[in-house]
Amino acid sequence: MFKPIVVAMLVVAPLCSQGVKHTPEQAKALVARAIQYGKQYGVEKLISEATAGAFHVGAGSDLYISIYDAEGTIKAIGFNPKGLVGNNGMALKDADGKMFFKEIMTQAKAKGSGWVDYKWKNPTTNEIAAKSTYFEAWNGYVIASGIYK
Repeated sequence: MFKPIVVAMLVVAPLCSQGVKHTPEQAKALVARAIQYGKQYGVEKLISEATAGAFHVGAGSDLYISIYDAEGTIKAIGFNPKGLVGNNGMALKDADGKMFFKEIMTQAKAKGSGWVDYKWKNPTTNEIAAKSTYFEAWNGYVIASGIYK
């Protein structure tokens, strides 16, 4: 039986005005923080806080999490709480047609953690950029974070 999976994508990228780049270590640390929060307060509170921006690092930053259920329905997304929530992400494709979300879900179920590379619109620059998303399975859920390269 397939357990519910939540994928929280944490997008990490340069801050436009400051030229600062987030690191893979920072992405992993935010995933760890989100998992700890979920353990302490539960998934519903984690979803609520992610939607409210509690896991959105810094003003103008593209470092945040998004949360998905096992069927691929978007439950929360830090940079765009209204535009994508409630939609299914399983058919999402990147700029080159790669089904990155499906790959994240498949690897999360099979391996428990890892990275997936794809191209996605950076919310701070509004430009398509190379992105690498980290994910970690936890208690039937997956919290993920990525960096724009």
